[in-house]
Amino acid sequence: MKINAVEFDEIARKIFKPVYPVIAAQILVYTGIAEGCCLDIGCGGGYLGIELARASNLAIYFLDQSSDMIEIVKRNISVNGLQGRGETILANVEKIPMPDNSVNLAVSRGSIFFWDDLVQAFREIYRVLAPGGITYIGGGFGSAGMKEEIINRWQDNHKGRAEWQNMAKRNLGPDAPRKFERALKDAAISNYEIVHCEEKGLWIIIRKES
Repeated sequence: MKINAVEFDEIARKIFKPVYPVIAAQILVYTGIAEGCCLDIGCGGGYLGIELARASNLAIYFLDQSSDMIEIVKRNISVNGLQGRGETILANVEKIPMPDNSVNLAVSRGSIFFWDDLVQAFREIYRVLAPGGITYIGGGFGSAGMKEEIINRWQDNHKGRAEWQNMAKRNLGPDAPRKFERALKDAAISNYEIVHCEEKGLWIIIRKES
């Protein structure tokens, strides 16, 4: 999907900014992984990966298929003093240019809803996961209160509350997990769980056995 990187980044900074540290903290608590290699898939401006780096000893690899977005990530790495702990990868999730068994933690917020081939994406993510590695991939706001705050921010900036709520309902609603379950099964991945609740959102947890 072609995006306007500057516009997308502005939305991430102005509207979604409070979400990233909350979700990063939840990821670290839930997975228990705070060191090693982390892959931020469809990273956008890199804000989730940056918050994970701040709160852990993880080395972050920021993957995005947009060259314009990668340039934004590079600037954000520099601004946040993460040189040496943050690397960028220009690639698609369906063909990740990383070795087998090399990623301890794979994360993504929001991009999964735009992946063209879910089955191939899950196969690639599982391939690069290290034994004992875990994913935390999906979408959410960290809490119901944070979700309401983001809705209000969106309305104030874009005057499109109803449109945004419809999109959120489609992505995070009660029917949303079914297509991901089908894709996981088609990808021959059995060791997974789907966290789906109002409080946290929708997250796919894949564990690769040690």
